[in-house]
Amino acid sequence: MTPKPTTGPGPEAEYREFLRAGRFMIQRSAATGRHVFYPRVAAPGTGMEDLEWVAASGLGTIYSITVNRARAGSYNIALVELDEGPRLLTRIEGVETAPIGTRVKARIAAIDGEPAVVFDVVPPAGAA
Repeated sequence: MTPKPTTGPGPEAEYREFLRAGRFMIQRSAATGRHVFYPRVAAPGTGMEDLEWVAASGLGTIYSITVNRARAGSYNIALVELDEGPRLLTRIEGVETAPIGTRVKARIAAIDGEPAVVFDVVPPAGAA
């Protein structure tokens, strides 16, 4: 099977352009409705090139988290499951760690001068 020639930027470049514009976008299969992340040319397991860009809700749940401690400071690395289904590796800002299952909300921040999706803990309902 010969890959179809691409026109324009690839999926990763498109994703980064969305981030530069302040938009958190993910892909969804037009045929199945299944959301996917990291950006790709074809839907996983199908090979179908029917992916479209849609705005992510920005809400998710911490699936796993670890803290990297170093002399220069500590930071976390978390796997967040988006409400749409896919999981992405990211950071939870403003806390060193948080319990698995904690609700989080995405925002775009600069990391090493490039825009990236990070998350903040969503306060529990009724919290002041």
